[in-house]
Amino acid sequence: MRLLTVISFIVSLTILGISCDDAPKHPDTLSSGAIDISADETYRTVIEEQSKVFDSSFPNAKVTIHYKSEGECFKDYFENKARLILVTRELTPDEKKIADQKQFYPTSVSLVKDAVALIVNNENPDSLMDVPMIKGILTGEYTKKKYTVVFDNQSSSLVRYITDSLLKGQKLGANVYAAKSHQGVVDYVMKNPDAIGFAGLADICDSSDPGNTGTFVKNVRVVAVYNDTMKEYLKPYLAYIGLKEYPFVRKLYYVSRESYAGLGTGFANFLLGNRGQLIFAYGHLYPLKMEISIRDVEINKEPNNTTNSKTQK
Repeated sequence: MRLLTVISFIVSLTILGISCDDAPKHPDTLSSGAIDISADETYRTVIEEQSKVFDSSFPNAKVTIHYKSEGECFKDYFENKARLILVTRELTPDEKKIADQKQFYPTSVSLVKDAVALIVNNENPDSLMDVPMIKGILTGEYTKKKYTVVFDNQSSSLVRYITDSLLKGQKLGANVYAAKSHQGVVDYVMKNPDAIGFAGLADICDSSDPGNTGTFVKNVRVVAVYNDTMKEYLKPYLAYIGLKEYPFVRKLYYVSRESYAGLGTGFANFLLGNRGQLIFAYGHLYPLKMEISIRDVEINKEPNNTTNSKTQK
């Protein structure tokens, strides 16, 4: 029955004079053409590396990436200014309804895990914190010490993650300050003893670390956050991120509205492939699409820096 159906379909096409040459033509393919995409500015450094390698691997392709706040990325997505966006969340149910109304069908896949890191001034003795203390600092209700909280900007994915996942809708306090850039967060904390900054993991890792062993920048202190289950204070090392032991872990997704196998799909496939995942790993992010071995290792002879030997995939 299935064979007869196929034959009937082919005969019908012949009678109607339809051929493959009449199929819709698209301006780009998986490996050629040009496309504009929007990406969360938090990940600019590593995404620029991805783009360079992709463009050099496919000389007939040109991916132009616009780095914006997460909110602006979604705005571009729904206004069809970007067929592909790189952001830290998937579509909400209400956004999926909007996609249905606009008659396009979104797809999304998680690429890597990332951590939201907390940093304090080198003179600040408070480098061990628990979640209730951090919530109190964010809302301005913590009274033992007055902190100025520093984010990159008010509409960043970091602010959205903290308010959604940690504060559960509670408002940020009047002590919150926007530094307007990721480097601005580090610079502000470095100069102000009473500041606490929130940053992506890549922003506080030492880029000169050839082995990507989790060496942090020296001009600020990275806070270790208490894990209630393990009864330990943990810093955002990749192993703790992969094992979901560090408390503040989020994911980076690609979200696509491409309706055919175009350049957006080609770039997304590259990010999911071996080379793309390795570039993420060297950019201090935890790859989700390749096998990772986590072994016991001692780092700088500090406590809380070892993990059980496990394999993550």
